[in-house]
Amino acid sequence: MALPQDLFYAKTHEWLSLDEGIATVGITDFAQSQLSDLTFVELPEVDTEVSGGDEVVVVESVKAAADVYAPVAGTICEVNETLEDNPELINEDPFGRGWIFKIKLNRVEDVDNLLDAESYLELCPEN
Repeated sequence: MALPQDLFYAKTHEWLSLDEGIATVGITDFAQSQLSDLTFVELPEVDTEVSGGDEVVVVESVKAAADVYAPVAGTICEVNETLEDNPELINEDPFGRGWIFKIKLNRVEDVDNLLDAESYLELCPEN
């Protein structure tokens, strides 16, 4: 399973990268593989305030629908509109072009509550 070492991870299978108080969020390779071929992504509204753990996105696949949670508190500042017409980008490139939304963090130190790659890997059943 592909797992970048420089990202933060949530127990609910989201990843987060941080750049000057803005977090880019997507779902992990493990999560997209469990869902299989994604067919629809319901993106959040820009300027929506979220708390860590809030359901902010719904993804649907040929197998199931699943919620994507905000790993940290803040304000949605950007969404990946490309996913509306190409949800399969999450399957093809979950840590790159398949990012889902960006959050302007309320508190940058909230990322300290997330997992590193090694700790996240221990959560995944096939490991």
